[in-house]
Amino acid sequence: MVVHSDAEWHKILTPQQYDVLRQSGTERAFSSPMLHEAHRGVFECAGCELALFESTTKFDSGTGWPSFWAPIKNAVLEIKDQSLFMSRIAINCSRCNGHLGHVFDDGPKPTGLRYCMNGVALKFKPATA
Repeated sequence: MVVHSDAEWHKILTPQQYDVLRQSGTERAFSSPMLHEAHRGVFECAGCELALFESTTKFDSGTGWPSFWAPIKNAVLEIKDQSLFMSRIAINCSRCNGHLGHVFDDGPKPTGLRYCMNGVALKFKPATA
């Protein structure tokens, strides 16, 4: 578990990362370079660098946010989210509890799930040979 004080998170993260990861904010659709990241590798938490999603599970959902059909085992937490007058499942990092996005049941096979993530909450680590 990675734990920092609020002041430490402010030093570690950019203002936009802080808003999303620590305040459950949402980045503007189609604004993240992670949306078009197509190389082989792993998407990590921008807060603690935990490996969250393999690039092989990424797909173009057309929503404007990086989307995946499955996380790496034990990498994320599912949390009931009743904000904005709707019921959703928020996805947080299992190591630092940073907010990443939400999961929906309109994704592709094999899971039928769409993990719709904020690109600013992710870092990309390319695969090595």
